[in-house]
Amino acid sequence: MKKDYSKLWTLFKSMFVLSACTFGGGFVIVSLMKKRYVEELGWLEEDEMLDVTAITQSAPGPLPVNASVIIGYRMAGIIGALTAILGTILPPMVIISVISVFYEQFRTNPYIATALEVMRAGVAAVIFDVVINLAGNVVKTKRILYIAMMVTAFVATYILDVSAMIIIFVCLGIGLIDLFFTLRKKGKKI
Repeated sequence: MKKDYSKLWTLFKSMFVLSACTFGGGFVIVSLMKKRYVEELGWLEEDEMLDVTAITQSAPGPLPVNASVIIGYRMAGIIGALTAILGTILPPMVIISVISVFYEQFRTNPYIATALEVMRAGVAAVIFDVVINLAGNVVKTKRILYIAMMVTAFVATYILDVSAMIIIFVCLGIGLIDLFFTLRKKGKKI
C-alpha cells in the first residue's frame, strides 16, 4: 500500500511544481508535463502524451486541469485524478488570491511589469518548442492525411482566421471517417 501513496505523492508534487512554475497558459505546461512524465518518470509513452495533449485541447476547461485528470486517472484511477487536480489547482488559486489582494500594487509596480514582459519572451519560446514537438510527432506518423490536416489547419487558422472550434470539429470528423475506413479495411466491425 505504501507504493500507492508514494505514487500519489509523486503525482501531487509533480503537478504542484509544474503548475506553480508555469507561466503562459496551458501550452507551456504540456512541454513540462512531457518532460516530467515521459522522459523523467517514464509513466507515459510519447504517443500517449500526444494523445493527452489532443484530448485536453479539444475538451472544455483549462488545459492543465484536463491533462491532470487524464494523467492522474491513468496513474492511479479516480484517487489519482483527484490528487492530480488538487496539485494543479492549488498554486494558481493561491497566487491569484495573493495578487487580488495586492492588485493595485502589482499593476503599478515597474519591476513586476518588467518581469511580466520578460516572461512573455520565455513563454513564446516554450510554446514554439511545443508546436515544433507536436508537429514533429505528426510528421513521424508518415500519414499524408495527418500531415495535410496539420498544414491545412495552420493555414485555416493563421491566414484565413477560421475559428479553432471549427477546425477541431472538422479534424475530429475526418479522424472518425479515417478510423471507419481503416477498421473496415481490416475487416473489423464498428
